Amino acid sequence: MKSDMTKGAIAPILIKFMLPLFIGNLFQQFYNMVDTLIVGRYVGTDALAAVGATGTIMFLILGFANGLATGFTVLTSQSYGAHDDRRLRHSIANAVILAVIVTLITTMVSVISMKSILRMMNTPDDIFDYAYSYIITISYGICASVFYNLGASILRAVGNSKVPLYFLIFSACLNVGLDFVCIVGFDLKTFGAALATVVSQGISAVLCFVYIYKKQRSMWPERSDWHLEARDTSHQLRVGVPMALQFAITASGTMIMQAAINLFGSTAVASFTAASKIQGLITQGMPSMGQTIAAYAGQNFGAGRYDRLKDGIKNSMIIMTVYSVVAAVLSLSLLEPAMHLFFDSAQDVAVHLPWAIPYIRFCAMCYIPLSAIFIFRNMMQGCGFGFLPMMGGVVELVSRAVMAVLSMKLMIYELASACDPAAWLTTGIFTFVAWLYVAPKIEKMFVVRQSVK
Repeated sequence: MKSDMTKGAIAPILIKFMLPLFIGNLFQQFYNMVDTLIVGRYVGTDALAAVGATGTIMFLILGFANGLATGFTVLTSQSYGAHDDRRLRHSIANAVILAVIVTLITTMVSVISMKSILRMMNTPDDIFDYAYSYIITISYGICASVFYNLGASILRAVGNSKVPLYFLIFSACLNVGLDFVCIVGFDLKTFGAALATVVSQGISAVLCFVYIYKKQRSMWPERSDWHLEARDTSHQLRVGVPMALQFAITASGTMIMQAAINLFGSTAVASFTAASKIQGLITQGMPSMGQTIAAYAGQNFGAGRYDRLKDGIKNSMIIMTVYSVVAAVLSLSLLEPAMHLFFDSAQDVAVHLPWAIPYIRFCAMCYIPLSAIFIFRNMMQGCGFGFLPMMGGVVELVSRAVMAVLSMKLMIYELASACDPAAWLTTGIFTFVAWLYVAPKIEKMFVVRQSVK
């Protein structure tokens, strides 16, 4: 099942492609939230805070590895748009080989450095053991996440967003079941939560590649494709490395933010964890549109359709402005009832809610800039421009770092909770200006391409 995004009405194409991604991302966030819910209810508030305290480290490790894997498939999308079947097959083989190398290096570095990272982030002593048990298990299972994202990105690159959704739904249900088995049944605590996540992601990865081999055999690399080729490796690294660094830089900012929040104690960490899970669930339309734009941009760039790139920006911004307003209303109105899912009693909610409210309020005001980041960043990356999106990550890092340092110096929690929205606002402006700079370059490339033909 493939989808040609180079022709037809743009808004329906974007919405049709985005919906399965949105549902899939909701399921992914949902089963991540279920991890947190089960840990909070069956292990305790300290364990809940521990899982939350490692979230930014997970974002750094998995974001870097998955950024590379996703960036590798931009060439696949462009080859599909250009109807170059030979390069399409080799781009997949090249991506798999590079992903193996990335996985081995990332796993080794993560396992060796994990305790030092937790100490550096001011992880409270009363949750340290829980946090280490969780994140070290995730680190050993990096391969599961990388190869699920690689397989899903390959399918999305050729316009197939539904099949990754089906596998993700299956994986989400399996993850919830394994959570109950590992945490409630065998009392494996945070180790059990991490183990359930790794196993379910690993099964999703296997299903993606089995589907490509069985159902889209024309895409499967031939024996002669299984080697690194200089031209394709150069292209994939040129896009993948900046994308990975962008994730890593952004994650570094969130780690500084988490270090600031950790200083306010395990109650603040648990409250922030619950609020961020709720906020993450409601805003999943934004990364879903980003993934859609990456595939759309790759195909239309490969086909030389500059007019559709410009119209894609306009249509996606209209769609996501409406979504952002709805998401803001939902975030503010659902926070208090949703907090009851994470904590056992009304008394616990009363203790934690005042710590959660500032974060949600600040975030809700900046959902439109957040949407703009996903749209402009993925449009540039889908066209093969990786440097400016990476610099957007630097802007995010600096913005979060400034707010976090001020929070730690002044010991004002509200400044720490404003780290994310401050980063979204500044980076949204930066990526918009970056697109205005890149767009004429893309148009000029297409003019040159046409003159050569």
